[in-house]
Amino acid sequence: MLVAAQVVAALAALLHVVFFLFESVFWSRPKIYGRFGIATQAEADTIRPMAYNQGFYNLALALGVIVGIFLLEGSSGMFVAGKTLVIFGTACMVVAGIVLASTGRSYRSAAALQFVPAVVALILTSLVPAA
Repeated sequence: MLVAAQVVAALAALLHVVFFLFESVFWSRPKIYGRFGIATQAEADTIRPMAYNQGFYNLALALGVIVGIFLLEGSSGMFVAGKTLVIFGTACMVVAGIVLASTGRSYRSAAALQFVPAVVALILTSLVPAA
């Protein structure tokens, strides 16, 4: 169960690294901002500071989960810290997916992409017994 939890948590973290890249690094590309329903460069430029900030939130969550995954392999104290980080990070991702889904039908597939790996990782990690 530990390996399954780590693999799914890594997938959720990887997706959030991709979200960071889209929102904070490649935002000004039409193919990228278009994925977010932004139609014009002017709209993308207006939204860019918010997207940039949001991308770094996604990166912070991903890094927390990644550190947690590695700590799960450690001694009992490290294991507890790792489990806490993975649970907290994936729980935040789950909540963000729910919020995104609540913003409208057009966001539901993106919300599912964010939500599903995170909720599976959250459940699996929660079920991993103490080391």
